[in-house]
Order: sequence, then C-alpha cells, then structure tokens
Amino acid sequence: MFHRKRTIRTTITLIVLALIAFGVLLLSMNTGFSKMSPLDVLRTLFGGGTPKQHLILFEFRLPRIVIALLVGIGLAIAGAILQGVSRNGLADPGILGINSGAGLAVVLYVVTNPQRESTSPMLLPFLALIGAFAAAIIIYLMAYKRHKGISSARLVLSGIALAAGINALMIVLTIRLDPNEFNFIATWQAGSIWGSSWKFVITLLPWLIVLIPIALWKARQLDVFSLGDDTATGLGSHLNIQRMILLVVAVAISAACVAVSGGIGFIGLLGPHIARRLVGPRYEHVIPVSALIGAVLLLTADMVGRSLLQNSEIPAGVMVAIIGAPYFLYLLARSKA
Repeated sequence: MFHRKRTIRTTITLIVLALIAFGVLLLSMNTGFSKMSPLDVLRTLFGGGTPKQHLILFEFRLPRIVIALLVGIGLAIAGAILQGVSRNGLADPGILGINSGAGLAVVLYVVTNPQRESTSPMLLPFLALIGAFAAAIIIYLMAYKRHKGISSARLVLSGIALAAGINALMIVLTIRLDPNEFNFIATWQAGSIWGSSWKFVITLLPWLIVLIPIALWKARQLDVFSLGDDTATGLGSHLNIQRMILLVVAVAISAACVAVSGGIGFIGLLGPHIARRLVGPRYEHVIPVSALIGAVLLLTADMVGRSLLQNSEIPAGVMVAIIGAPYFLYLLARSKA
C-alpha cells in the first residue's frame, strides 16, 4: 500500500513538473534580445511569421532551449547516480571536478587546433569523455583508502581540490590567447550554453538516449548501495562491477553535457536533493523526478539570464550558482552537525 501511494505521488509530481517545464519552455521562446509576442511565437511555430521571426525562433532560440532542457536532464541524472554510488549527498559532477576535467579536454583541443571551425561537433563529447574519465580516476585514487574503500569526505574534498587546480590551469592557458579564444574559455567557465545550434542538439541527444535508460535500469542497484557495502555484498550484488558501470554512465552523461554547455555546476546537486524531498529516497522515483527538476532549473536560469539585463546576458551557470552555492554550504554545514 505504501509503495503504491509513493508511486502515485511520483506520477503526480512528474506530471506537475512536466507542465512547469512546458510553461517555462513557452516563456523562453518569448524571451530574448529581439522582441516577439506570444502570438508571433505561436504563428511562427505553425508555419506563419516573417522570415526574420522564423530565423530567430528556429535557428537561435529553439536549439538553445532544447540544449538547456537536455543538459538539465543529463546533469541532474548524473548527480543522482554519483550521490547514490558514493552515498554522499554532496556529490555532483561540477563539485567533484568531473565537469572541469571534461571542459579542460575540450578547451585544450579548441586552443591548440587552428582548424577547429571545420571539426565535427560529434568529436566534442569524446574529447570531454577523455578529460572526465581522467578527472574521475584521479578523484577515485585520492578518495580511496586501502581496506576501507572510498571515503565520502575525501571524495568531495578531492573533487573540490582537483576542480580548483583545473580552473587555475585554464587561467594559465588564457594568458597568451587571442581575444576569440579567450572569450571562448571565459564563456565555457561561466557555464553559458554556447553550443546553441541544432548540430549540437544532434551531438548530445544520442548520448542521452543510450545512457539514461541504463541509469533507470540500474536504479534499484543504487538503492542497494544505500544499505552499505557489506549488506549489498550479502544481497548478492557484485559491488565493484555495478559501481563501475554506474560511474561510467554518470561520467559519460556529464561529459556529453559539458561538451555543449560548458561548466554548469550545482544542477546535479540540487535536482536529486529536491527530488528526494518530493518523492522519497527510492532511486527509481528519484532519477526521473531529478531529471525534470534539472530541466526546469536550467531552462529557468537560462531564460532569466537572457532577460535580466538589457542588451547583455548572464550565463546560465552563474544563475544556477546563485542558488546552488548557498544550498551547498547549507548541506555542508548540516553534514558536520
């Protein structure tokens, strides 16, 4: 009976969040430097409108909105997996340095490849994956203690230290760059959705189509992890194999998202936390609810960032950090209590 009530509650929550996401999506299509009324947007969506309105909506706004939606979903799911695997509510692809590692690989390629304009965007997620896995391996080795496994506290501290080191390295890389390359790195670090065209949507979408079903399939394994290593092993779980599969999925999702959005943090922290408050701790409920929360958060952050200042824009990553940083400090303070 309790499980049925929880399932009904999750279904209602998903419906409400989907409606909110759809509402924010419609508002986003009306937001930007060039003014378009809701009526103009609807007319253009259904084949009317002027050529200029068609260009603005279908070539500039919609690709960016879809990328924000997909990245929000991906980062929130990656955060939920990392929190489940590490049994640490502070885990997040941005906080742990995985996003920074992915971004460093992309940035290094961009600043060292003079022909990058002719490079297929499909290459970017693979480059990001290399950097993300390198960062994940370093963090794992730093957080691992022999005979004790991964220390949750060391995991977070190692990730923060690595992210700080990578960000410092990126600053060093910018010293001798030309203005265009400098602007790219600054934009990436701020977490702006820079890959705002349909080719980047096509780049990201296959990764999420393949990896998200795996995350949902392994959701119950995350519930087993929450019982502790000894109990999970006693229940017949092949602990290290399952943990490695889930880590690969989380890192790959993060890398693909970072490749088209830059260093957006805190979505993977906020999404799962809010989801657990709404639907409880079971990951078969937490993962889909986290995904929609992440989508709403990033869509809203991008929309507000584009409309808050006249003739300028605040990167979505900055808007998310305004909410996420105080919440992270709150969680950190509560975890010490």
